[in-house]
Order: sequence, then C-alpha cells, then structure tokens
Amino acid sequence: MAKRTSRHLISLDDLSDAELRDIVERGAALARRAAAGEAVDGAPLAGDVVGVYFRKTSTRTRTAFSSGALRLGAGLIAYGPDDLQLNTGESTEDTGRVMARMLDVLVARTAGDPQEMRAWAAQHRMAVVNAMSAEEHPTQALADLTTLTERFGAVDGLAVVYVGEGNNSAVALALGLARYRGVRLELRTPPGYGLPAGVLERARHLAGAHGSTVVERHDLAELPADLDAVYTTRWQTTGTSKPDPDWRRVFAPFQVDERLMEHAPKAVFLHDLPAHRGEEVTAGVLDGPASIAFQQAGNKLHSAMAVLEWCRAVPA
Repeated sequence: MAKRTSRHLISLDDLSDAELRDIVERGAALARRAAAGEAVDGAPLAGDVVGVYFRKTSTRTRTAFSSGALRLGAGLIAYGPDDLQLNTGESTEDTGRVMARMLDVLVARTAGDPQEMRAWAAQHRMAVVNAMSAEEHPTQALADLTTLTERFGAVDGLAVVYVGEGNNSAVALALGLARYRGVRLELRTPPGYGLPAGVLERARHLAGAHGSTVVERHDLAELPADLDAVYTTRWQTTGTSKPDPDWRRVFAPFQVDERLMEHAPKAVFLHDLPAHRGEEVTAGVLDGPASIAFQQAGNKLHSAMAVLEWCRAVPA
C-alpha cells in the first residue's frame, strides 16, 4: 500500500482554489453515487484510525465524520469533552504530539480558539480537521457548497443571501463562496452582529479576485428578486452567548418567513440545522417546497468523506 500523506483543514482560507473545488466536487460526486445506491469503491482509508473529539454538542457533524470514516474503511475512536488529559492540565502541544503517533486523522469540535487546532497540527503525521471553532465552521461550508453544486450543477454565478448573525457558519460560507467566479453574496445581518471586520475584508478581497461580490447590510430592504438561495442559521449558535439581554428584539426582523421567500420565488432555502421554528425561520419555510435543508444535512456525510479522503490523499 502506498504511503499516505496528511493535510490539515483548519480554515477554508488555507485551501487553494483548486483544493476547495476538488473537495466540493468530490462531495457532490459521492452524493450522486449515494442517490444511485452505489457505495464507495473499495476501502480507501483501510488501515487508518480516525479520532473524533467533540467538546461541544453535535448531531450532524459528529455523525457525518464517524459514519464517513467507517464507510471509507477506517477505524474510529470517539472522545467526549471529559475524556482527554487536557482537562487535567496536559498541554495542547503534548496532546497533539501523542495523538499523532496513534491516529491518522483527528476531527475536533471545540467552539474555541482555532490556534488550539493549529497547535495539534504542528506535526506531519496526523491530519487535523476543524469541525467547528469559535471563528469558523469550514466543514459546514463544504457541505453547503456541495449542496449548491448538487442542486445547480455549479456554484459559479449563483446569487445567495445569508440572513442572520455573522457567526462561524457565515464566516465559512463567505470565505467559500467568494472563491467561485461571478458569485453574488449578500449578508443581511442584525446591527452589531455582522461578520468580523477582518473576515469581511478578506472575503471581499477574494471575491474581487474572482469577479464576485460580497455585500453586507443590516436590514432586509431591497432584496434581489433573482436570488438562487436564501440561507439562515439559528440565532443562538453552539458555544456562544450574546452580551445584550435585548438581542432577540434586534434579531426579530431577520426571521426568514414566507413573505421574505416571496421576494425570491425561484430561490431554494438552506439552513445548517438545528433549527428553531418560529425564531430564525418559520415552519412553513423550513418544511416547505423551497427547502433543501435536510438534503443539505445529508450532504454533511458526503462532504465529510471528501474531506477525509483529501486529508489522507494517496500519492499516485
């Protein structure tokens, strides 16, 4: 068996354009195979061991990477928030050095500083995958891009509006969509809850280099009628809290409801789930004919498998 290399996925901004597209297109191909009832050829990760370490709750991401690793032929070790000696004071660096001698991939959700994951990645044996940090949720965006590819055939040229807080899912979505050609991304965020300034600047820079646009506004006025997709996330995301006790009043005008969707009659609706019906989205939208949110959730498996394959590429 050829010796495998290890590549880390901490931020989408670490990927080249070609790498981003390769992962997304592979995820879409795996989705098509699954829809046709076809399994993955062989066991490309046979002999590998994947560790999944989730310090915060997870349904889709944890299940996707666990199921994906097994479907690709890898062994699996699951760690809960209280299982590692990090809790007793062992350093991040020492933890990474030890795990790298026993695991081939570590998939981690911390909802904390991504520098912790970069410390785990300071070695060349074990791949590290960011399954959500406080700043970015890159594997969510890969599932989103996979879903858009599956639905429209390509991401290039799409018009997307994101409604809600500029959270880690929004960060990853902006950094991902901005790498495609001719994309129009509008972020409609509550006042005081937009993308971090540095991220918005970076997304705009990337978009400019690809003939795309990224715009942020703090209202829902003048929504384009030719939108291809409307995207939202729940208002209270995992591992975060809002200092303003009156934040729900600020967020209330940013609910995605039937009236909003009527402005873009051809648009599909996406949500990273879990959803709180009656808050960020109405039940009529989430469960309605325009919604592909549960297809999007299913694609977390296919994009997770694509990520694992990319992280453990076998040289030709």
